[in-house]
Amino acid sequence: MNRLYTEALDIAYGDRLIVESLNLNIPEGQITALVGANGSGKSTILKAMARLLKPKDGLIYLDGKSIHSQSTKYVAKQLAILPQNPTAPDGLTVSELISFGRFPHQQGFGSLKKEDKDIIQWALEVTGMDAFYDRPVDQLSGGQRQRAWIAMALAQGTEMLFLDEPTTFLDMAHQLEVLKLLQNLNHELKRTIVMVVHDLNHATRYAQYMVAIKKGSIVSEGTPVEVMTSEVLDEVFGIKADIIPDPRTGVPLCIPYELSTEDEVVQNVIVEKEKMLIVS
Repeated sequence: MNRLYTEALDIAYGDRLIVESLNLNIPEGQITALVGANGSGKSTILKAMARLLKPKDGLIYLDGKSIHSQSTKYVAKQLAILPQNPTAPDGLTVSELISFGRFPHQQGFGSLKKEDKDIIQWALEVTGMDAFYDRPVDQLSGGQRQRAWIAMALAQGTEMLFLDEPTTFLDMAHQLEVLKLLQNLNHELKRTIVMVVHDLNHATRYAQYMVAIKKGSIVSEGTPVEVMTSEVLDEVFGIKADIIPDPRTGVPLCIPYELSTEDEVVQNVIVEKEKMLIVS
């Protein structure tokens, strides 16, 4: 049984139901990519599974127990979440930001112990941020800032890491920098990573498991080869696309060429014109 999964999960904002009867298992030791169109509910699902949102109905299980029945400190020691576009107070240094990750392991407002400092240094080194430890976060490049936030999440000492569109607003070089870091964390440190991904080709290249979501429901889940199909892309995104193997890795790559609805619109126009001709 996986450590983290949902059963018949409903999530709502007020009276508006966003996710209904979701049954989702997060594979351990893998990178899972949640994909879907804007407004499909993927970020909502991520936040609910990280206990940032309370479900309307259903359950989220962590280590065999409802995540909402467990203490905040226990959950914070099991999983860390990095939301979209996090911001740090002006002047906060990289090492100070990373130290926040040690809060779940501290008693009260106690000072950092040697173990905490060692873990902070390790997080700096793993993310390649040790040269920037005393640099204010607001003076870093986009990619450096994102690595600093990931270092903070690593300092939390969890085996699961959740990220909501970690490459948003980054240029291509910094996107690859962040994704390669996450891949290394998974391969070398065996971290379970769940991330909302906007770019489908990033999802297939860096994730071992994909979940395609439409209107809060799972349309397809499995390996990139199983999920990245023309039929799934048509249903989930409303696009027509060629699927080709990546020449370097063999994973499927998506090349969209038109909207699925274009043919339907044209066909409807033709039908309406034919009706008018018949009537006239």
